[in-house]
Amino acid sequence: MALPRLNVHRRDHDTRALIILAGEMDVTTAPLLGLTLATCARDGIRTVDVDATALAFCDVSGLNAFLAASRLATDAGTTLRLHHPPPIMARLIEITGSGSLLDERHAARPSSPRVPLAVAAAVRGDSPALP
Repeated sequence: MALPRLNVHRRDHDTRALIILAGEMDVTTAPLLGLTLATCARDGIRTVDVDATALAFCDVSGLNAFLAASRLATDAGTTLRLHHPPPIMARLIEITGSGSLLDERHAARPSSPRVPLAVAAAVRGDSPALP
């Protein structure tokens, strides 16, 4: 059985970063998100937007990674916002009252199966516009 994969793409613009997640986030891959967010803090990033549109799966380990990152971001005076979580993750966020992770404009995952421009640009190596 193959291990689940999580691809993390980071694009910076001054003190702002867009992190695009693609694949599966579970107990084996969630630490990769924590490392990426810690690197953002070390690099002086003040606002982190996480696009989870291409995240195919996220369990409670992924939610815990976001909650831990949110606490650290708040303590450091950094803003962390989660955009377009998969439906199951959105439900976990709702049930646990963790709505502060969500950017209100993007609380629900879009119904379109198309790959968002930010993910397509990251795959091409372009620098997408930050939200």
